[in-house]
Amino acid sequence: MTSPAEPEGYAYGPYHGGPDPLAPPFDLRDAVEEIGRDVMGGSSPRSALEELLRRGTPRTAGLDELSRRVWQRRSEIQRRHNLDGTLQQVRALLDEALEAERGALFPDPADEARFREAMLDALPSGTAAAVRELADYPWTSETGRRNYERIRELLGKELLESRFEGMKDALRSTTPEDIERVNQMLGDLNALLSAHAQGFADIEERFAEFMRRHGEFFPENPATVEELIDVLAARSAAAARMLNSMTPEQRAELAQLSQQAFGDPRIADQLSTLDSQLRGLRPGEDWTSAARFRGDDPLGLGEGVRAMTDLAELDALAEQLSQSYPGARLEDIDLEALERQTGEESGVDARRLTELEQQLRAQGLFERAPDGSLRLAPKALRKLGETALADVVRTLRGRPGERDVSSAGAAGEPTGGTRAWRFGDTQPWAVSRTVRNAVLRTAMDPARETAAVRLDVSDVEVVETEHRARAAVALCVDTSWSMVQEGRWLPMKRTALALHQLIATRFRGDALRLITFGRYAREVELAELVGLDGVWEQGTNAHHALLLAGRHIRRNPDAQPVVLMVTDGEPTAHLESDGAAEFDYPPTERTLVKTLSEVDRLAKLGTALTVFRLGDDPRLAEFLDLLARRGNGRVVAPGLDGLGAAVVGDYLRSRRR
Repeated sequence: MTSPAEPEGYAYGPYHGGPDPLAPPFDLRDAVEEIGRDVMGGSSPRSALEELLRRGTPRTAGLDELSRRVWQRRSEIQRRHNLDGTLQQVRALLDEALEAERGALFPDPADEARFREAMLDALPSGTAAAVRELADYPWTSETGRRNYERIRELLGKELLESRFEGMKDALRSTTPEDIERVNQMLGDLNALLSAHAQGFADIEERFAEFMRRHGEFFPENPATVEELIDVLAARSAAAARMLNSMTPEQRAELAQLSQQAFGDPRIADQLSTLDSQLRGLRPGEDWTSAARFRGDDPLGLGEGVRAMTDLAELDALAEQLSQSYPGARLEDIDLEALERQTGEESGVDARRLTELEQQLRAQGLFERAPDGSLRLAPKALRKLGETALADVVRTLRGRPGERDVSSAGAAGEPTGGTRAWRFGDTQPWAVSRTVRNAVLRTAMDPARETAAVRLDVSDVEVVETEHRARAAVALCVDTSWSMVQEGRWLPMKRTALALHQLIATRFRGDALRLITFGRYAREVELAELVGLDGVWEQGTNAHHALLLAGRHIRRNPDAQPVVLMVTDGEPTAHLESDGAAEFDYPPTERTLVKTLSEVDRLAKLGTALTVFRLGDDPRLAEFLDLLARRGNGRVVAPGLDGLGAAVVGDYLRSRRR
């Protein structure tokens, strides 16, 4: 009989299969609010999205901050370093060698010693010329001879490191055999590139044979000859930019010293041929620019090329982060390079920005308008409306005397709750709750003698209802240039959002119409109003706005009429019978008469007219007071911060009235 199998164990580790399935959903509320604020301020949705990505969010650095880090890193490299490290090392080794040689010659009384001292005294002052003159010098001092060999070795390794990444590691020793091996690799490489330039058909076979023989010198492990050329050209171009960044004297010194690399001038000649071929094969590389280094930390040739490569990488990152080229996408940002140059935190921020943009687009927060432009979709408008309404509600709760009315008579709709009956209530009874109360009361009565259940007035519960009397609401908002100029554009749009959200969620039966009026008035959808740009337009045509409001009310004869007007100026335009707008400033009597006559027509329809005055102009206040008296309404003068609460509060007051 076999024993039951042991239960299998479980091991838990990091999740590597894509996005973390347990990560909280991406919170877009702050992002949508930021975009909405910019759009309502006059920006297009596309530019508002781009601006959000530039600014970032409270927990994610934006593209501007990432660009600042990139430029700071670039400046740090240039401020800290200079490019004469190899020249300084050669000069130090040479001075030490000469001092040791003179020390060895001084005690020697022979004429040969005096002759050698004379040779040392006659050396040129330039480092490269002195090294060249000492090529065949018979060193007496072991330190001098060893230092001179170190100079040649240093020049050779630095020269090769400036063209081949990791050459110092590949070339661990500098025996004659090693130098010959390097020369052979350079000769084969130049032959391979020449064959590629001439279009030889067997170039892939040649490349494979080259890598088989010399692959140890190429840690990048290129897969094709094109990849090999890309790697070498980028390195060679960086070396060219490094030389361009030096002074003419420094360049001349290095050119002469390069002939002494490993004591074999063939290496410098082979590298010169290689540079020429790479320039022809990759003319698009940056071969001509320069950078200014002004620090105290000297860099050798290999380190200098690495610094130039870093600067080029930083320049590429700056362009990617600018997103200013055609077809730019956040996915273009080289995250590995960004982390390498500015730290892991920058890579995290860039990934978050990319995810934010993807989520904003994927969740349907933008849509195409009929004219092809990008605009906020209803989903985004609802999110903005929720935020705007929440702000308004917080303001209303702070007002004394404001309270919600949950019941307004038997004509209401059930809320799902019940309450004890009070004298005067006309709501329907909650039968099951009433009978239950009677049964419980009877069962607990100790004096009960029969099983009969009798109702008492204290048992009665009624169904809670909400008043659902329908309203036809016209919100008329002034869109003349003064609204933009005085900073009233954004509060006006937030007010419209809050009212629209309230009606759409709490009073769905109400008919809301948004009307804008400048030189002309027109009915607009919420998305159009939110994305409306401020334009220079003379005229405040309240007459036309009231005409459209009256038409909306007449279309809904069974609804309670409510007209809310937000304006900061006197009526300066009216509509003529031919449909043309007549503008005059100061307002003419004809404009005022036509505006007031339209108010009178609304009053006959039983309209509740409320005018929200923005501004303290006495003439405006006087006219709007007259307007309100003629319309059996009132004037409210809120501050910009309280405009939304004033409009929503007045709407609720009109519904309760």
